[in-house]
Amino acid sequence: MAFSFFGKNKHEERPRKEDEVVQVLLTDIVSNRFQPRQIFTKESIDELADTIHEHGLLQPIVLREYEANKYEIIAGERRFKAVETLNWKKIPAIVRKMSDNEAASMAVIENLQRESLTAIEEAQAYQQLMQLNDLTQGQLGQAIGKSQSFVANKLRLLKLTSQVQQAILQRQLSERHGRALVSVDSVKQDELLKQVLEQKLSVKETEKLVQKELNRSKQAERKPKVRTKGTSRSTKVAVNTIKKSVKMVLDAGIELKTTEEDVAGFHRMIIDIPIDEKSKKEKNN
Repeated sequence: MAFSFFGKNKHEERPRKEDEVVQVLLTDIVSNRFQPRQIFTKESIDELADTIHEHGLLQPIVLREYEANKYEIIAGERRFKAVETLNWKKIPAIVRKMSDNEAASMAVIENLQRESLTAIEEAQAYQQLMQLNDLTQGQLGQAIGKSQSFVANKLRLLKLTSQVQQAILQRQLSERHGRALVSVDSVKQDELLKQVLEQKLSVKETEKLVQKELNRSKQAERKPKVRTKGTSRSTKVAVNTIKKSVKMVLDAGIELKTTEEDVAGFHRMIIDIPIDEKSKKEKNN
């Protein structure tokens, strides 16, 4: 696959001598770091392995040599895993020269062309392509023949919590369920997810559930705030001013005793100042 819309594949202009099929040791091959597909079910791998065992490997995998005699998979991850279960020593492959960026982009695009990716895997693939090639949503959409809003809606799914994303990856939840849940905050997403799965709610039922939650949140915001019991800011300013005055008296060496309490909407401060004997005698006379 050419990367003309990325404009970075220098090797595509050269004759494809490297497209000849060679036999590569399985032990010399590693998975691609940018593989979008996160879940490979044992059933699908076993089924593919049975087909390969019966008919042979009809299409070689595509690799790139990232260091001497060490290869990274560009296309054909499932075929590679299936062949591993058959205990083959080598696998037919096409080895191409690619930079890290080109290899990662091609691996992502190869998988995007397959319909079996989940919505989350697809969204993550779009995000990777944008980061790898410094593309905007609009540029990526133009490159893959999709609108900017299509790309944006896919990427929005990455705002879902890990629990909701995992449910979509495991195909317990549809993309449309995810689009509904992304409208609420992360805590509510996980709460509603549990309800959706347990009650096996349809997309429409999930949308109603989410709307009900959004309406409840709006009503809570509109309710007048009731002042809680305690000291207001102005009260605190007054109390702190008095306390500073008390501290000045204490610093002057005069012993004071203060008590504070909240009583019937008031903050009461009592200051006990001891009367010295001389002042007491003068008062009595």
